[in-house]
Amino acid sequence: MLSMDQSDSQASLIAIASDHAGFLAKENLKEFIREFGFDVIDFGTDSENSVDYPDFAVKVAESVAVAEVDFGVLICGTGIGMSITANKISEIRAALCHDVTSARLSRQHNDANILVLSGSNEDRNEIFATFANTTFEGGRHENRVKKIHKLTGR
Repeated sequence: MLSMDQSDSQASLIAIASDHAGFLAKENLKEFIREFGFDVIDFGTDSENSVDYPDFAVKVAESVAVAEVDFGVLICGTGIGMSITANKISEIRAALCHDVTSARLSRQHNDANILVLSGSNEDRNEIFATFANTTFEGGRHENRVKKIHKLTGR
């Protein structure tokens, strides 16, 4: 059974967006996220009509970077384009996750703050739950994350 261990009564706020190829997956995942106990801000797209994924990745990444939301979720056909785009924004650690192991490790070791999924991944609910329930370990990983952020703007 999937659950969210929230220490306070206020629901976490999640930003989500997709391109046209991830639209249906986003709509399905949004329902699960709400059932899971989170509030959701949907930055689009609102249909399966062709759009440019960078426009939507930037909206989510910027909302995460300024702490408007607790973390973000991006979905496109493969997840690759969304990942590349989101990681251009300072303070973002977007992780393309194909399974629960990559979701767990992206949080534990990399302090990922955006989960990226392919639109065809049918395990997205379980991957999201793992991502949401996992925290950063810190320790030896802290210095590595700091080194990643030093690269921003080079």
